[in-house]
Amino acid sequence: MTGARVVRAAGALVEASPLPQAALYEIVRVGRRRLLGEVIRIQGEVATVQVFEDTAGLALEEPVESTGAPLQAELGPGLLGSVLDGTGRPLSRLAEQEGNFLSTGTVATTLDRARRWEFTPSAKVGARLAAGDELGTVVENEGVVHRILVPPDVSGVLAELKAGSYSVEEEVGRLQDGTALRLLQRWPVRVPRPVARWLPADRPFVTGQRVFDFLFPVAEGGSVAVPGGFGTGKTVIEQSLAKHSMADIVVYVGCGERGNEMADVLEEFPTLEDPRTGRSLMNRTVLVVNTSNMPVAAREASVYLGLTIAEYYRDMGYRVALMADSLSRWAEALREIGSLLREMPGEEGYPTSLGNRLGKLFERAGRATALGAGGREGAVTFISALSPPGGDFSEPVTQAALRVAGALWALDASLAHQRQFPAVDWETSYSLQAADVMPWFEQHGGAEWTGLRRETFALLQRDRELREVAGLVGPDALEDQDRLILETARLLREFLIGQSAYDPADASSPVTKTWRLADTILRFHREGTAALAGGGTMATVDVGGVRRTLSALRASPEGTPT
Repeated sequence: MTGARVVRAAGALVEASPLPQAALYEIVRVGRRRLLGEVIRIQGEVATVQVFEDTAGLALEEPVESTGAPLQAELGPGLLGSVLDGTGRPLSRLAEQEGNFLSTGTVATTLDRARRWEFTPSAKVGARLAAGDELGTVVENEGVVHRILVPPDVSGVLAELKAGSYSVEEEVGRLQDGTALRLLQRWPVRVPRPVARWLPADRPFVTGQRVFDFLFPVAEGGSVAVPGGFGTGKTVIEQSLAKHSMADIVVYVGCGERGNEMADVLEEFPTLEDPRTGRSLMNRTVLVVNTSNMPVAAREASVYLGLTIAEYYRDMGYRVALMADSLSRWAEALREIGSLLREMPGEEGYPTSLGNRLGKLFERAGRATALGAGGREGAVTFISALSPPGGDFSEPVTQAALRVAGALWALDASLAHQRQFPAVDWETSYSLQAADVMPWFEQHGGAEWTGLRRETFALLQRDRELREVAGLVGPDALEDQDRLILETARLLREFLIGQSAYDPADASSPVTKTWRLADTILRFHREGTAALAGGGTMATVDVGGVRRTLSALRASPEGTPT
């Protein structure tokens, strides 16, 4: 293998020969600069490699070296608060070494080898350990308990385990067969981490955003597609979910977005205050960054890296929110690689395997019982932003995502221009998991949650029809019953669906507050309908009074005005 050389190069795609023992998805080092690459096709002794770095200047006959291992994520204490590139390199430490402009071939480990951690054992010497059993704990980032687990491919009788201060590579213990146990473990990013048992989707992923929790809820461990054109608020929504959702750990993957947008994310996330602790949100966040000017091959790797990190914290028993922005750029990377491989293109040039590849991504989300004793339950909830060109939801990536996602939160540019936030189109959006989580909302939010939700949808649909009529004849020409519907729908849009991400009192809405707002508006509508049926007019309906009540409810963090 030492004699392998570059025989063909086309952009991020390189052919190397002879590599007779190469394995699919094996990592190789390409050229004199030792560029990181991955084998994606094998034909005889010729291996096709996608390179994760800029190949400018690469020449024929430069050496190619096999590593014998696939692309792996380093998992252990020190992940939280880090900013990684698509292959797992820590950008902050690289910047300290080389400045803001990185040279190709630069190597850095994900976890800092110099940092030491206080390890507290919990397993007993002499005990038989199975995959996923807890060895002990490390306190990570101001109170986050990092459980050190037996790797999924390891088991045996514990011969030695000691408390103390360790780096991630030092041995904390050993099995009787000589297997060393460390704080660090590695896992191939393309291989889902195993679980003991998948759990039913009967518990909601509470977002703190009323339009999602009330109208389009998703189960904990579910998957959501969030398509929207430029300026519809995808990034603001994801930041709101990161800050206020019922998630213990946040993994944010910036996949192929513009560099200035990712720079804003890198500046804003550390300044976001965690409402649970009052400290920086980065204490329980991992950022994976891959901008549009980086090599396209690394976009694909970035999403798999984020999934692997999310699964690692899920195995500890945490609820993890994984946010990818955006999968459209990930799919564009697949299209470019497929073109260089001269594969038969599908619709709009995307590979014919696009739906299958997206399905495998979404299937890694879920709520599960982790391997090992103790019955730890964790979840990975996958929220994937999509950027359809021109806001056209019929394009292939959006359609492929909808076939596998559990919910659709469709963002509408026209609603964003009307200053409706979140700019969710309630006619296009849907949730396939709403019925499964309704019992939880009725127990923890308020009775008749399902009925109020059904009534809200009916009023919004009737409002859309009446506004078309009012646009032709004017609202004053409508009957009082129809004008009451228009007024109620206006209250629903303003106080229930609309929500300011920058208002501290209303940025997050507990489910009890959401229920009170919905119940107040719909009770107003029922009482107004009864008054009109008894001979009253719109002039006698107390619109101003209900507005004052709703304003007080919205201004109260818990929805209980004094």
